[in-house]
Amino acid sequence: MDGDSTSSSSQDESEYSSDEESKQQARQAHTYEKDSDEEELERFVLGDTANFRENLFKDDSRDDGTESEFGGFGDDGNNAQVTGLEDLDDADLFAFDVGGTQSDDQRLVVAPIAKTSQVADEYAPAWEDSDDERLTVSLSNATQLRKLRISEAEDVVTGAEYTRRLRQQYLRLNPLPEWAQEPAERPTKRRRRSSAASNDSETSSDAASDDDTEVSALPLDKFLRDAGALQGGKIAKVRKLRPEVIDIQRSRDIPDTHRDAVTSIAFHPEHPILLSSSISSVLHLHHIAPTAHPTPNPLLTSAQVKQVPVRRAEFLNTGDKIFFAGRRRYIHCWDLSTGMVQKTNKIQGHQLEQRTWERFKLSPCGRYLGMISTSRKGGGSVNIINVTTMQWIAAARLDSRGGIAEFCWWSNGNGLTILGRGGNVGEYSMATRRFLAIWNDEGSNGGTVLALGGRGGPVLLGGDRWVATGSNSGVVNIYDRASLILPSAEDELKVKERPEPTRTFMQLTTPVSVITFSPDGQLLAFASKYVKDALKLAHLPTCTVYRNWPTEQTPLGRISDVAFGRKSDMLAVGNDAGKIRLWEIRS
Repeated sequence: MDGDSTSSSSQDESEYSSDEESKQQARQAHTYEKDSDEEELERFVLGDTANFRENLFKDDSRDDGTESEFGGFGDDGNNAQVTGLEDLDDADLFAFDVGGTQSDDQRLVVAPIAKTSQVADEYAPAWEDSDDERLTVSLSNATQLRKLRISEAEDVVTGAEYTRRLRQQYLRLNPLPEWAQEPAERPTKRRRRSSAASNDSETSSDAASDDDTEVSALPLDKFLRDAGALQGGKIAKVRKLRPEVIDIQRSRDIPDTHRDAVTSIAFHPEHPILLSSSISSVLHLHHIAPTAHPTPNPLLTSAQVKQVPVRRAEFLNTGDKIFFAGRRRYIHCWDLSTGMVQKTNKIQGHQLEQRTWERFKLSPCGRYLGMISTSRKGGGSVNIINVTTMQWIAAARLDSRGGIAEFCWWSNGNGLTILGRGGNVGEYSMATRRFLAIWNDEGSNGGTVLALGGRGGPVLLGGDRWVATGSNSGVVNIYDRASLILPSAEDELKVKERPEPTRTFMQLTTPVSVITFSPDGQLLAFASKYVKDALKLAHLPTCTVYRNWPTEQTPLGRISDVAFGRKSDMLAVGNDAGKIRLWEIRS
């Protein structure tokens, strides 16, 4: 019986195995054969026996791929065990267990940092307390200290580590100002020799010392090689702004608020100083330093002239004097070096036509001061005064219905452009004391403001490239001054009487009250004081308005004046509430 059962069971097993083989063959018949890419991917993910045995005793620590003679982890060439911890001090291999109320899995103890030559503080302390290493501070028990932790599980640190983290947290919140930072060392320049010179003087070059890596050139040779020296200084890299989208960030506001509406804003021509005035008879000078501690943009000084509601204040081109005036028959000059304030009462022979001095502008050259007269006998005029002597020089009279709306000096100071309320524009030259040309602003139903800006314009018209005009309807026209000039064989300048503007901006619906170009000529700001948040920025030379700024959340108010920084990297906006807000222009 046993033999029969054994034979029957073996027969069943053979039949079962034959059935399994037939099923496996049937499954393989329906399975596609593996290609080379699939086999390589399978070997890369799952591995195979050959690669496993080949890499089992391979020494991965060798960069050249050769196997080690002894073939073991932690062995060097002398068959000595290498752990990588031979250069550490004994103190670095231990940690202090200070215990505590928390469990061991919740409390993380940080060992004191070993002082090595490679890791050193930027500012070494003059004195160190040895007790700091034995002192321990818990960072999780105190709420105000939890921000010093690197991870949530960290708790106890030494006194030295606690001091270091406090210093880092303070510098993170109060960065060092630029004037306190040490200038970075300039890399040494290696001496460059031409191939011809090296071939002709091999002996002299071999005798030269390797340490002598810098060669001084003759003064004339160095002057001729430096292209920037031919222009009186190094060539500054001009930052190009992109159109349509501008990178502008709000900076710290001016802390001191005027009691009345801000009437004028002006940046110092050389230093980061902002001048502001208001009808409350106060002038403020602020140092533009947003990172200053404890007060950002601190107040340098201020001046108050009683019974003079200051309507306009400007720096002289040298920056050492400030001219300011209100709706009065006189003007004041504030000498910043001496602190003296000088008053000019009247212009001999022109007292009747100059009843107020509030609408004045200083020329960029610092020689002239122009004022719009108050008489409107068939037009208007601009009285021009010598800044040094404060004596009348000339009067530029423009026949315009309603008088003169605005005027602007050329960038070289040799003339001025005058806008009449009727829309006609005159180009007046100080050399000839007459108008070179008169043209009309297209579609103007009443001119309000005028501005000149940009570089590379016609030399005969002062070198300014752009002229922008604003009207009562809120329309701003911008013209390329090169397109105004007509070709002429004669020496006399001829311009188009009715030129077409390069671009017309219709974003404003109320009279335009402010138009300002940035010093580099890449931005144009125009605003209206009759509606809140009515300010737009345009990019030049594309003449496109930025769509991402200002937004509905930008706190502008009713804008009274706008000014750009001397490097075109700052924008200041004053409003009727007496506040001055600053924005940093990045790109």
